[in-house]
Parts: sequence; structure tokens; C-alpha cells
Amino acid sequence: MSILAVAELKGDSLKKISRELTSAGRKLGGPVVALLINGTDAHANELFDAGADTVVKASLGEYSPQGVANIVAAVAAEKGAKVVLAPHSIQGKDYAGRVAIAMNASLVADIIEVKGSDSAVEVKKPIYSGKAYANIKLSAPAVLTVRPNSQEVVSGYAGAKALETTSAGEGAVSSKLANVEMSGGTKVALTDASIIVSGGRGIKGPEAWPMLQELADTLGGALGASRAAVDAGWIDHGHQVGQTGKTVSPNCYIACGISGAIQHLAGMGSSKYIVAINKDPDAPIFKVATYGVVDDLFKVVPALTGEFKKVLG
Repeated sequence: MSILAVAELKGDSLKKISRELTSAGRKLGGPVVALLINGTDAHANELFDAGADTVVKASLGEYSPQGVANIVAAVAAEKGAKVVLAPHSIQGKDYAGRVAIAMNASLVADIIEVKGSDSAVEVKKPIYSGKAYANIKLSAPAVLTVRPNSQEVVSGYAGAKALETTSAGEGAVSSKLANVEMSGGTKVALTDASIIVSGGRGIKGPEAWPMLQELADTLGGALGASRAAVDAGWIDHGHQVGQTGKTVSPNCYIACGISGAIQHLAGMGSSKYIVAINKDPDAPIFKVATYGVVDDLFKVVPALTGEFKKVLG
């Protein structure tokens, strides 16, 4: 049996979560088969480097969750894969349930750890808005969606590196994507970013965003926001982090003027390091922060930006 990792593209680039999945598949013993839909040989080489033994290329015209699910289930059957790893992304959440139904498999979403074998899998996932974690044991077949930035990418894998093409297509599809309306979004996708600078009610107004954006740009990160800032109309919903926004797991999350309500913590509590900047020493964010700065963010953020520019050039 094998592990099937479903890759995902953004534009012409392979998303980092795709390489995370192939590396995570190695923890289950492998062999690891990566499914690459509408990708290139260059994308395939990235997957080989991160742990794939075989990359199966497939073609799909217009995106539809049903079409992707049909391809994934067909390739899983072709390769004898009993465990499917998919990104916990908008698309991954869209088709994972359909794949589980087609495979008569268990489904666990938003996992942050995976281990075991292809027949007995153990996973860990946040529950109760991130206030606790569930450790789940399940037997194959299983479909798992993995939170971006939760898995280490191990490069340099020297496997068989077999590149194949499947004839599996979208099959019978009853609905298709009609239209996509793109918002301005962030310069770096929030769910993929390794560093996020977020602002909350404490930034006092939309005129403060350029200050936070400059810090994010200096660090090569993304700009986030709390629900309070979004509800106030200071920034669009595409930046919102939290229970009603995006769930992120960056290496570093810098919270500026964010009190730390449980709804916000649910979206960023699994960050590796949390830096909180807030004038209120009793703000709940300090209870989860790795580092805390009790001071005026309008003094601290520009000072941080200046120092990082000196260090990073």
C-alpha cells in the first residue's frame, strides 16, 4: 500500500503545503505517491525532493470539487493508496469529503501531526477553538486534511522518482465553478506565510496599516487582522485571522494591538512563536505569547522595522 499526497498550485507555483504533505507521507512509511493536477515537470521535481517516490500527473479543465475528488479517488485506487493527505485549504476542504465518500474512508480535518503506518494512523488536531488537542487513532482507509505550515519539509530525498501520467479524468460532474471574485488579498498568502503581522482594535484606525505592512514586507511576511479591525471597516475580510476568518500556523505571529479574544486565538494559537505588542499588561494575548512588549505599538513597530532593516539589509 502507498500514501497519496495531493499537491496544490497557486498560479504557476507549487504551494508549500504540497511539499509538506510529501514529507509527512514519509512518516507513515511510504511509498509516497504525489498527485499533481495541471502541474509541470518542475513542480514534480519539487515533490520528489520533498519525499515523493512517484509523481502522477493529471489534467483537469475547469475546477470543480467533484472533478478533483473523482481524480483523487481514481488515482488512489490505481496506486493502492489507503491514506490520502490533502491540504487543509479552501480547495482541500471542498473535495476531501467527496474523496472520503468515494473511498468509504474515515475523514479527519485540520490535523497538525501525523504518524504511524499506512494501516494504522495517529493524528493530532486542535479542538474547542484551539483550547485543546485531540489525539486520534484510526485505521485505513483514511482521508486527512493537513494544516499549512504544520509539517516540516525535509529536502534532499533520493527515491525512485518515477514520473507518470494518469488517464483518470473528472468523470461525471453535476456542478462547476461559475466565477471567481478576487479581493485585494495580501501580498503573501496568509495561510502560507511563515511570518504574519496582525493588527487589532489597538491600531486605532485604517491609517496604521501602512506601518504594519512595512514591517510585514521587511520580514517577507503577510498582513493579518483581528475581527474587530475587519468589523470596523478598516481592512477587508481576506486579512481576518480567527474562528470566523483564516486559520494560520506561521513560525512567528506578531500581534499588534490585539487583545487576544478566544475567537482570535482559535485562528493563530498553533503559531510556533507569538509576539504580542499591547499597552494593556492584562490583555489575554500575553497568556499565550512567547514574547510580550507592554508599550505603545506606534513606538514599538517602527523601531522593530528599523532594526530589522539594519539586520536584513
